[in-house]
Amino acid sequence: MSIPESNKKYTYNDYLTWPEDERWEIIDGVPFMQSAPSWQHQAILSELHRQFANYSLNSPCRAFVSPFDVRLPDLEENDEDVTTVAQPDLTVICDSSRLQGTGYYGTPTLVIGITSPTTGKMDKLYKFNKYEEAGVKEYWIVEPEPKIVSVFVLQKNQRYGRPDVYPEDAKILVSTFPDLTIDLKPVFK
Repeated sequence: MSIPESNKKYTYNDYLTWPEDERWEIIDGVPFMQSAPSWQHQAILSELHRQFANYSLNSPCRAFVSPFDVRLPDLEENDEDVTTVAQPDLTVICDSSRLQGTGYYGTPTLVIGITSPTTGKMDKLYKFNKYEEAGVKEYWIVEPEPKIVSVFVLQKNQRYGRPDVYPEDAKILVSTFPDLTIDLKPVFK
């Protein structure tokens, strides 16, 4: 399959035909190629995953790291027809019945995006809106520089409220899992 054209709308079915050695996302049918993450990004992700995965040992929830296809359906879209396929850095799901193929079909419980100079707009605007629209209960945006984490929690009106912003030495009580606290010191070490 050739590289997707920017002027055509794509689905998850199209996505599955693209080269496996390339990282892509589709937002509302528009393809976006991803670059390889930096080592700093990977170190932050590794520590966040460790803390969430340790918590998941005694929980029905599971934590997954990218590459992990999160397919966010519009209304009753079939899996292969989904036009939004995101690659969150970390995804926590609590409904394992929706684990399918290359990831998850449905709305995750919690999603974390780690920004880079090239992904900031995608994480803070496009993905933010898609996660809010899909009903993701909690969305974290991690910024390696200036070492802060913004936590958005879905409110009763199905919108994200103002974020709680945490510095590099804080501990975050996870809203979705009140018995889980994430320590940011080792995350930004």
